Amino acid sequence: MDSGALLPQGDPSTAIKPGGRGGWPAALFLIAVEFVERVGFYGVHGNLIMYLTGPLGLSTATAAAGVNAWAGTASMLPLLGALVADSWIGRYRAVVAAGVLYLVSFGMLTASSMVPTPRPHEPTACQDATAVCSQPASPARTAFFYATIYLVALAQGFHKPNAQALGADQFPTSAPDGVASRSSFFNWLHFSMSWGYIVAVVALSYVQDKVGWAAGFGASWGMMLVSLSVFLLGTRMYRAERPRDRRALSRLTKTFAATARACADWIFRRRGTMDTEGSLPTPKEQEGNRVLVKLLPIWMTSVVYGMVIAQVSTFFTKQGSTMDRRIGGLVVPPAALQSFTGLAIIASVPVYDRAFVPLARRVTRHPSGTTMLQRIGAGMAMASVAMAVAALVEAARLRAARDAGLVDSPHVAVPMSMRWMVPQYVLIGLADVFTIIGLEEFFYSQVPEALRSVGLALCLSAMGVGSYASGMLVSAIDWVTRSSGDSWFLDNLNRAHLDYFYWVLAGVAAVDVLVFLYLAKGYVYTNRCEFVDTMTGVPDRNASVNTPIYQATT
Repeated sequence: MDSGALLPQGDPSTAIKPGGRGGWPAALFLIAVEFVERVGFYGVHGNLIMYLTGPLGLSTATAAAGVNAWAGTASMLPLLGALVADSWIGRYRAVVAAGVLYLVSFGMLTASSMVPTPRPHEPTACQDATAVCSQPASPARTAFFYATIYLVALAQGFHKPNAQALGADQFPTSAPDGVASRSSFFNWLHFSMSWGYIVAVVALSYVQDKVGWAAGFGASWGMMLVSLSVFLLGTRMYRAERPRDRRALSRLTKTFAATARACADWIFRRRGTMDTEGSLPTPKEQEGNRVLVKLLPIWMTSVVYGMVIAQVSTFFTKQGSTMDRRIGGLVVPPAALQSFTGLAIIASVPVYDRAFVPLARRVTRHPSGTTMLQRIGAGMAMASVAMAVAALVEAARLRAARDAGLVDSPHVAVPMSMRWMVPQYVLIGLADVFTIIGLEEFFYSQVPEALRSVGLALCLSAMGVGSYASGMLVSAIDWVTRSSGDSWFLDNLNRAHLDYFYWVLAGVAAVDVLVFLYLAKGYVYTNRCEFVDTMTGVPDRNASVNTPIYQATT
């Protein structure tokens, strides 16, 4: 199967000329697609913990671990979707397949939420999105629900890396201003996705809270239908690329094995396996067979960042559900607090792209203002600060609950406004502008052209492993603290200690920043014009011959 049969190939030298394929006209279609797709996806993700502790009746710790496991899988599956696209069906067909999977999975999800669950003791409370049910749902309903959301995760696995890589492909580095335009594309892509995130956590969570879960999930299905339709409308605009090698999957498997061996050699400093300075081999030196060796240390330090942002859709949301959420006469759904993360991204992306980058470019002479690793490191530092702020706010909330005599009244709102949580959400949003966008650009640019979807999937997989790690850490701390007294994650958050957990994450993130700075200081960026394609064994001829090698200084 040849993806080029659907899409004629764009000429790299003319792809961004007026009237040609690619460039901003094509990229704008994909930016719109991502906006609508994010509305649908976060219509489930943003409020998932409330559904698990509400209609499904799970405990807070179990629900948080479940959300982390699902989010981790949703971030790991892009590796599969990217490999299938890069080695077999192509990015265009992968996005179309994802659209079909989305429609099937969201249809199943809507149907599952329409099935009533008899609860003789507390039928009303279990219909409330903020309530914790005392009786769990039937095993059959729970199993069907989990099957549907994991099908949603599979759909995202095919959609996200390939849609984003297809968008970046519209700006070949061989074209004038290709590097700068591509960097700008990633900024504006996240600007659009943040709007989708806000619409989902505000509008769809309100529908789920006030109208019903079936209506909210049905609205998400409608968004996926619109997303697929918009993508198909832009077909004739896209500059598509054929898969480079049908044997990419088997070759990449061998590359992973070589990477593991090389990293072990590096860690234990085995004689003859590394050079005298102990630096990691470059793709050129190893003829492309160990390209992942250079990226692995950066990937590993990114996992801790994934642990931090996993709290936004889990404990941050549960924390907000206990506070005074009134704005005028309206009670805001707890998931709507996540909109402040999106608003921070929306407000900061234009400032970063149009003000900070041109100013920094004058000083550094770098096309993007700063190196990618400098940008990533700045965001990681912000994430550590965000967790420290979250810990302080949670400690204040616990004091307010004690002072008001509400320690044993978890369903009564603590007399503390949800506005106190805004700074931690804003800091996470600012961190995303630096770290998430920087990681996507970094992994996209540092892998061979035939593996660019895989490069973006590597970024997502770091967030996925971070979600897994967060879930395992929650389970471990819950077991240890429960065996020695009260758990840090009691269903009654007024007796829990989320503040301790936040301080642990803040400390881990701070150490991670120091490790990242050490690794980034010695990293040498790949020179695209000398990059040997790991899939074909020949130079990447579509890479820019003018792209310099930058030595990271931080």
